[in-house]
Amino acid sequence: MDNIAQTRTVERIIRGQAVMDGAGVKINRVLTQPLQRRLDPFLMLDNFGSEQANDYIAGFPDHPHRGFETVTYMLTGRMRHRDSAGNEGLLASGGVQWMTAGRGVIHSEMPEQAEGLMEGFQLWLNLPAKDKMRNPWYKDFEAADIPVVTTENGTTVRVIAGESQGVAGAVQREVTEPLYVDVELPAGESFSQAIREGHNAFIYAYRGEVTVDGKAVPAQSMAILANNAGADGVTIKAGPDSRFILLSGKPLNEPIVQYGPFVMNSQAEIFQAVEDFRAGRLGEEAHAA
Repeated sequence: MDNIAQTRTVERIIRGQAVMDGAGVKINRVLTQPLQRRLDPFLMLDNFGSEQANDYIAGFPDHPHRGFETVTYMLTGRMRHRDSAGNEGLLASGGVQWMTAGRGVIHSEMPEQAEGLMEGFQLWLNLPAKDKMRNPWYKDFEAADIPVVTTENGTTVRVIAGESQGVAGAVQREVTEPLYVDVELPAGESFSQAIREGHNAFIYAYRGEVTVDGKAVPAQSMAILANNAGADGVTIKAGPDSRFILLSGKPLNEPIVQYGPFVMNSQAEIFQAVEDFRAGRLGEEAHAA
């Protein structure tokens, strides 16, 4: 366990909004646009999950992005990625797809299953102004590529980004310094994670129910963690067997201007992104960095 002296508390609980995205995929949008400033550098978090093929089979046909990173974590299911930089990969159960859109990429994410459960998350992570027009980058991580730690009390921690329990995650980012872990916590047990002071942080419980400093966080709920002065991390306790993701990151403290799939720092940059997309320039000269 990470050793912490003082836990963060829960500032508020968010239930999320039922939305449809792509070609009609049903999603629980937990981190919405009004929370972007509070949870800077995180822009969006979607939780998708259904055993009904009609809820996901149409997938996410070709669509553009500019100015941020997308992180897709597949709990169960199979999704095929293709993009304008020439990348293609299959995202399968337990795997992660990390894509830096940078100056622009057009991609599709289409299910490669016609039945059964498809469940996972998509996170949007902002890029600093200096990197918004960088070359696109993409990498697939299979389940076996994600470091896994098992603690003495039987807690399982998958370290997608950052560091947990002394183990470095699959991805590191210098500016936003994201922490992204998926934690399976046995009933009645506790898990502690160090979080840097000043970093914005939240958890999303998707199985069971956990508590933070006595505050219950039910399944399908996000708890925004307060930036308590002096707190050096968070301690989370399970009621029943529970599972949650925990994220933290260093705020960029830069203007956030979003128009659909484009996130820039000014309205003028958004106008340019739309113009480049309409003119067919968004994905050109896009080579993996």
